[in-house]
Amino acid sequence: MKNPFAPYVKKFSENKLWQKLSAYARQIGIKAVYMILLLFYAYRRPDTPRWAKNIILGVLGYVISPIDAIPDLSPIIGYTDDIGMLSFGLVTIAAYINDDVRNKARRHLNDWFGSYNEQELQEIDEQL
Repeated sequence: MKNPFAPYVKKFSENKLWQKLSAYARQIGIKAVYMILLLFYAYRRPDTPRWAKNIILGVLGYVISPIDAIPDLSPIIGYTDDIGMLSFGLVTIAAYINDDVRNKARRHLNDWFGSYNEQELQEIDEQL
């Protein structure tokens, strides 16, 4: 299967990811940020295979890309394509999201959201 996100792999940069999250985390919402962090920490796992890392890089590259299918400037609607891409990426590499990845992602959420309701993230965890 060809990676549909291959054009976006080159657009990924950790620095750009953290800049976008720092600037837009609250606008994007806790669920989308959690999904991004799950992908990022799954990418950082040494045992995640190269094919899965390429999908992760493509999805994250798409999310941070200034040009995507629906501009992120419009509230709510602008991030629906990103959420669709994140969902696809997560389901595709779900086998590489373990408790360690989940814990790292949840700890990092505190940076942007402070305390939060764990139930909001339950829906995402149940789909993996």
